[in-house]
Amino acid sequence: MIKMNHVGKITDAKFPLFAGNNAYLKDFAVSNDEQAPITVGLFRLEAGDPITYTYTYEEMKLIIDGEFELSDGSGDTVTAKVGDLFYFPKGSVIAFSTNTFGVGYFCGQRNADEA
Repeated sequence: MIKMNHVGKITDAKFPLFAGNNAYLKDFAVSNDEQAPITVGLFRLEAGDPITYTYTYEEMKLIIDGEFELSDGSGDTVTAKVGDLFYFPKGSVIAFSTNTFGVGYFCGQRNADEA
């Protein structure tokens, strides 16, 4: 019998610093499939310096609180609001910024701690 894994409430968790002094990220669960791993977690950005991230894996991100300004280098900028879903293909270079804060739930095709 294969059992499910209940992580519990993750939205109140503290996140470790990820980049700069205003970005935080925490992986909460990773699949057991070594050939096609899936990692899920939360990303939080506070007002301050923008960060630019190069995706070395496929990722989906759902905005669950606050908002972000996202730019992919094509000249387009999107205001990402609660409920918006984004797909970042492998190789994407995304600039994240916010005037207040933003929180995104992510599901990426990577192992834990590879962000």
